[in-house]
Amino acid sequence: MFRNKTLLITGGTGSFGNAVLNRFLDTDIKEIRIFSRDEKKQDDMRHRLNNPKIKFYIGDVRNKRSVDYAMNGVDFIFHAAALKQVPSCEFFPIEAVNTNVLGTQNVLDSVFEHGVKKMIVLSTDKAVYPINAMGISKAMMEKVMQAKARSMDSDSKTVYCGTRYGNVMASRGSVIPLFINQIKAGKDLTITDPNMTRFMMTLEDAVDLVIYAFQNGENGDMFVQKSPASTIADLAQALIELYKSESKVRVIGTRHGEKLYETLVNREEMAKAKDMGNYFRVPADNRGLNYASYFTEGAEKVSLFEDYHSHNTRRLDVEGTKELLLKLPLIRRDILGEEIKQYPD
Repeated sequence: MFRNKTLLITGGTGSFGNAVLNRFLDTDIKEIRIFSRDEKKQDDMRHRLNNPKIKFYIGDVRNKRSVDYAMNGVDFIFHAAALKQVPSCEFFPIEAVNTNVLGTQNVLDSVFEHGVKKMIVLSTDKAVYPINAMGISKAMMEKVMQAKARSMDSDSKTVYCGTRYGNVMASRGSVIPLFINQIKAGKDLTITDPNMTRFMMTLEDAVDLVIYAFQNGENGDMFVQKSPASTIADLAQALIELYKSESKVRVIGTRHGEKLYETLVNREEMAKAKDMGNYFRVPADNRGLNYASYFTEGAEKVSLFEDYHSHNTRRLDVEGTKELLLKLPLIRRDILGEEIKQYPD
């Protein structure tokens, strides 16, 4: 599928971009373009990888002209550029809108104009029943992607899909690097609520989902990986035991916009979701604007389903969480002395 093709990764210097890049570098893909506004990270990647397959483009998804410049000749695109941190989006919500919603619309339009074969957008469980600005902006991002997909003719050469993730372990801004830094500094581990649960998946899992979406996605589809979950208390305890630390756990209370648990697929989506084994495929709602028929023809079976969330998925105990943590290169370096193969974001 990717032989002699060109892949563009927006936000390519972030955790997801690095993971996707590392996976594709060993294939027979022709070119990988890294598009981001962070010239320092791009320069670091350029010197570290020194690979002629990789091309670097400085730009911002908010500026469509810079997106268009990078899009010429692209076959596939993985759209990871976003504002992702909940607290910063809470205090600067318009910035989240400008990047996550309007920026995505720029990329969607450019993809169509340049005849790109397939675009995968990166979303989050926080987009389902959103209570914070980051989740709301990502929910809107999903909607603009699906609206664009809905506008495509049946013979269109361009396909738009989405992938929705839970907590990606050790990604930028996530809690695992924070806990590790606190352990190494001999400080208490600060947790917001010990009963809070989060889906747990590795960056490798995340890349697997992207590739699955590239291979199987149809216009408007959202793909979700079935993932285990852990409580924050068990996650903290697992790290304390792995690092043989004497750090204690200190509860500091819930932050701005945090939920007790996260939902990956809501009830309405579960009613139409296709079970693909390790994944759920949620097809787009392609009904038109003729509302009259919906008032008399409802979906009775929706009430028979429940959301798929981090409280009702498979729950990891401390030992199970430790086993999953040991898949992370960062943890394997610290605990087992292995070299990190992935670039630490």
